[in-house]
Amino acid sequence: MELLGLGLDQVLIIALAAVWAGAINAVVGSGTLVTFPVLVAMGFPPVTATISNAMGLIAGNMAGTWGYRREIAQVGGTLLRLVPVSLLGGVVGALLLLTLPEEVFETVAPALIVVALGFVVFQPRLQRWVRARKAAEQERLTRLAEDNGQEPPAERPEVGPLLIALVFFAGVYGGYFVAAQGVLLVGILGVFLAASLQQANAVKNALVLTVNLTAAVSYLFLAIDRIEWVVVAIIAVGSTIGGFTGAWVGRRLSPLVLRLVIVSLGLVALFVMIRNLLGA
Repeated sequence: MELLGLGLDQVLIIALAAVWAGAINAVVGSGTLVTFPVLVAMGFPPVTATISNAMGLIAGNMAGTWGYRREIAQVGGTLLRLVPVSLLGGVVGALLLLTLPEEVFETVAPALIVVALGFVVFQPRLQRWVRARKAAEQERLTRLAEDNGQEPPAERPEVGPLLIALVFFAGVYGGYFVAAQGVLLVGILGVFLAASLQQANAVKNALVLTVNLTAAVSYLFLAIDRIEWVVVAIIAVGSTIGGFTGAWVGRRLSPLVLRLVIVSLGLVALFVMIRNLLGA
């Protein structure tokens, strides 16, 4: 029995991989490292697999973002400032995917995951350091203003130039390679965003959705002939189920457990990327 060229066993394998990928994406990210290898193993060209997979996972991204809607409401102002940055990064990344060899980002991807995991592992210490420096700078400016008989300056916004630059870079990475952008983002946000890890995870889900939607629009205009719509539909259904499930589980994890899950999945992602890079 076949479904538009795919055997029933292939459909079931893709669907199960999509459920798992949707759940992983809602909790941290890197779900693409589940579905992408499956599609490649079934004979789909890498670029076709990347594009079709990214479009299919959008439904799961939406489900995961909706599952974190309470946390998103708590940091809505921050999100409004970061979404345009991710959108721009996603456009640049999608254009790179369609013009540069895949090997370019595949080569540096392991290093990016190591950096992301470092952010996650040392997030509490790094966050305390960032906040201490911010408080010291604010105190210095306040004292200087008082000495000059001026009003103390308002606190600096939590979305600074460094965070904006890093979110843009993560958007470029996500628009091009897709895989593990959630790990990269949650590591960045966990350190440089004045929010809890759960709130950072909620912002991450929304930004990943922004990047993937932006990339999908670019694919529709520039690479519609490379899209396998049956694969997109199967992954969309599976990742939606996984996205709701993953969000329900992820919102109930303590920061420590969530951090352990993120690191574990990130290490798996790192292993897969290095193995693929070495051609094993």
